[in-house]
Amino acid sequence: MNFSELVNKNKQTLARLKQTPRLLLHRRDGEDLVLTTASRAAQDQTVVSAATRMLAAIARREPGSMELLLDVLPEAFPWVRFLPEQDVHAFAVELVSTMRAAESIANTASVAQLLTAWQHTAEVHSDPELLAALTTDHGADYGAAPDPRGVV
Repeated sequence: MNFSELVNKNKQTLARLKQTPRLLLHRRDGEDLVLTTASRAAQDQTVVSAATRMLAAIARREPGSMELLLDVLPEAFPWVRFLPEQDVHAFAVELVSTMRAAESIANTASVAQLLTAWQHTAEVHSDPELLAALTTDHGADYGAAPDPRGVV
């Protein structure tokens, strides 16, 4: 629904929130918003927290858990098939540790950023021409980059 409906018909809009866990509010001049209840947001956080704690506990305690995690990663994230083997392992370790840290502060932005960064890395590895362009030493050294804070 449009954001203006929330502003202009707030009672009807909020009544719709009782029928669905969240409403997507489209805005003309900005990023879309999601409207939900505080109790639903708390439930979502509880689920994410529980899943994160279970994954982290399994990764730390069970013998062979890292191998299991490495086996299931391609099912959860098909793009890991393009990563070199050592990068798949690094991704798995970084994912678990970042999820634990993010869960401890109830903010998943760092996990989303991590997933995006690793997916982009896989995209580079999936394209031989792009990989070569980004990893080839072109012999040019343009010196130290200037500090961007001093550039006007």
